[in-house]
Amino acid sequence: MRIALAGSKGQLGWELERRAGRHRFDMSPADLPELDIADRESVESWIDRSAPSVVINAAAYTNVDRAEDEEALAFRVNADGPANLAAVCAARAIRLIHLSTDFVFDGNATEPYREDAPVGPLGVYARSKAAGEERISDCLAEHVIVRTSWLYGVHGHNFVKTMLRLGAEREVLRVVDDQHGSPTSAADLAEALLKIAAGIRPGSDAEWGVYHFCGAGITTWYRFTRAIFDVARRYGSPRGARVEPITTAEYPTKARRPPYSALDCGLLKRNFTIVAPPWQESLEETVRQLVSE
Repeated sequence: MRIALAGSKGQLGWELERRAGRHRFDMSPADLPELDIADRESVESWIDRSAPSVVINAAAYTNVDRAEDEEALAFRVNADGPANLAAVCAARAIRLIHLSTDFVFDGNATEPYREDAPVGPLGVYARSKAAGEERISDCLAEHVIVRTSWLYGVHGHNFVKTMLRLGAEREVLRVVDDQHGSPTSAADLAEALLKIAAGIRPGSDAEWGVYHFCGAGITTWYRFTRAIFDVARRYGSPRGARVEPITTAEYPTKARRPPYSALDCGLLKRNFTIVAPPWQESLEETVRQLVSE
């Protein structure tokens, strides 16, 4: 099976490309400047060259705060881009797997969000991602949208790598302790997406629509940071500032974040038998790799 991968340079795209061979997929990766998903002609040309059975879209505008000042760009990438991919896939009978985010929810829940929970995006980034989901579902029946949360990995920019760097530079880090969610390893997410791709072959009984995938368990950014430094020290890293908990109000940001964005991943388990490991286990492996490097 051939997979066309949009967004190959990001942390998730990097993991997907390096793991595709293990699943016997022929991967056709692309990213800017050769592929601009917001340009319909660019998408058509790339898909026609790749001739895939499945397209995975890991391309996105992800700077949550900058999006407040770059609304047009955020919507161009996160809404127009997925719409282009979906329309081209629909015209060619190609299936699409698209990545979305826990930020589509408003964070007022007290238990993990199911896929059918009403969305309530709080900022420009979140609204652009919610719009991307809607535009895919409007024009392509054979799609899978996977919402994930708090993504990190050994490649690219992410919270874990930032904390390790800041821990080596500062004596004290003040980290928000009243936002709850589930850290997700890019490696785990890549494996899940490739298993989904294998499960939606022609003639399969795949269930189309929205799914959730994130690391098992719920934590806060403060407790997540403490865990990062604890693991780093176990593997001999001197990094690890003292971490102090603060409230969201004490760390104002341009964009609002959902105070609670844990995701219920039961549907993915029922339909594809995919279960994420506890976030602590995956964090240990990622930090071990980063410290060894």
